[in-house]
Order: sequence, then structure tokens, then C-alpha cells
Amino acid sequence: MILPSSIFSRIGISALIAVVVLSSATVDVGARDQSKDWILLKDCRLIPNPANDGDSFHVSAGEKEYLFRLYLVDAPETDEMTPRRLIDQAKYFSITVPQAIEVGRVAKDFTQEKLSQPFTVFTHMSDAMGQSRLERFYAFVETREGDLGEQLVRSGLARSYGFKTAPPGLTSSRIEVEKLQQFEDEAKREKIGAWGVNTGRLNVQAQTPSAFSSFIADGKTRPRSAPAVSSAVFPPAAKPAASITRSRPVETTGSHAKEKTPLGNIDINTATEKELTTVPGIGHVMAARIIAARPFRSADDLKRVSGIGGKKYAQTRPYFQ
Repeated sequence: MILPSSIFSRIGISALIAVVVLSSATVDVGARDQSKDWILLKDCRLIPNPANDGDSFHVSAGEKEYLFRLYLVDAPETDEMTPRRLIDQAKYFSITVPQAIEVGRVAKDFTQEKLSQPFTVFTHMSDAMGQSRLERFYAFVETREGDLGEQLVRSGLARSYGFKTAPPGLTSSRIEVEKLQQFEDEAKREKIGAWGVNTGRLNVQAQTPSAFSSFIADGKTRPRSAPAVSSAVFPPAAKPAASITRSRPVETTGSHAKEKTPLGNIDINTATEKELTTVPGIGHVMAARIIAARPFRSADDLKRVSGIGGKKYAQTRPYFQ
């Protein structure tokens, strides 16, 4: 059952909760044996899996595999397997069910992109249920840019909604819930993500910068711009375990279909999203940005699309007329 968010307040430094750093080999507990402290898994990698979506995904930490579900946020479904939930999500964003699925798939691509580099997981190993054979746990996930859930909501690809808990360093969830609501309001006002589906702004970037939370190992919640903390603080009875070994990086090689895309054959102003994604280096997120930036005087204007730098431009330009 998904519970609504509630109000909470930040605690003082002297009362910070403990963060327990464990290697993947030592974390092997079921939901009924959930940890009272935060378990910190460093250098995690996303495991490609058809069941991954914007807010739930398979993760490797060392040699172990986990399935995590984000706290406090809810991205639309990517298919029609859970129709009642999908209808509720579509109603929330005031869009159709097919549009909600489209948003869900873009959210999935967004998360995959954000988790393409090593990331950190904070979890109590609390049961998040689900239909997978692998037990699923709730977690906060921190990327190099900050909290993943906040990034999804600020981009209009998820709603502030879901199982509540106090983030690391806080006694309840009020501050984080209020921040998520602010991000949601900003995305809605700017008509981006799910809020901008009907105006062709599904993946337009936010107009104003955002300070995403960074859950550091000492338990304090800080804006991403704050000075980094290099060492963890542990309670007297706890000792950090050995660093976990990084798993094999996620492969990012192009698909077989992309390899056969003819050069100079795509019209930048009329190509469908499916056609655009056959170009190496262009996924669903980038395709949506290209469509939103139309019309172009020529394919040379690809340079002005957000996220297409000199290297990506040189890679993709030959495929367009």
C-alpha cells in the first residue's frame, strides 16, 4: 500500500542517525529483518532489465544484485500491466493513459541515463513489495547530480507520492516532501515532462536551476553545491566494512538497428521519434528534445538542442539530410 507523505523537521547534528556502510556480501536481510540504521551501498551500477522503470530498477553492488524502489516519488508505468494504477497516474497529470505510458518510458530512459555512472544507495531494507521474484526494497538513490527522485520530479517525470520515510539525517519526511512539492509545482508551471505532453514539452529542460539533495555518509542532507564530506562518521559500535568491488560497467554500445541506419537519410523536421532513435547516440530523451526544438533551418541546428555538444553533434550530424 502506498502511503501519502507527512510533515517532519530536521534534527540537529548531535542527533544525526547512524549510517552503516556495508559491503554487498554482508547485506543479506529480508524485509522482516529490516535494518534500523541506514545501510549505505557505494559504487552501485544499474543492471539492464526489461522490468526497470523510472522509479524501480535492478542494481548491482559488488557481486550481489538488488531490486530497489524509490521513496517518496512515483513515475508512470511503462506498459498496461497495472491498469488501475496507470489510470490514476494519467488522471493526476491530466493526460491520457497512452500519454502516461509515454511519460513512463521517458522517465525510464531518464533514470537509465542518470544511473549510467556509479551511484550510491541508502536503504533500510524495507519491503517495497512488487511482482518480481527478487525481493524489492525501498531506497534513496544519489547520483553525481544529487537525489534521483528529486531530479525526476523536477523534470516532470514523476509525482511527489509514495511510501514515506525520513531521509538520512532527518527525523521525519516534511522537509523532503515540501521540497518535492516545490519541484513538482515548478515543473507544472513550466509545463515540462508529464505536465507538458500536450504542448510538445515532454522533455524540455527546467528553466531554473535546482539544488538537489545530497545524502552524505555522515547523515546530513545538504544541497549539491555544499562542500563534500570525504569521510563517514560512525557510531562507536559500528565499523565500516571493506569497500565494495565495482561490478562490470553497463555496456552502452549501439543496437544492431542503429548500425544499419543510412547516412544522410533522415529529415530533421519530419522524422518520428522511432526514426530519430535509430541514430547512434540519440535515445528517447534526446529524440523528444529534438522534436520539441523544431522547426530547424537545417540539420546543422542540432547544435542548439540541449545535450548535443560538439562530440555528439559530430557523431549524429552525418545521419541527417
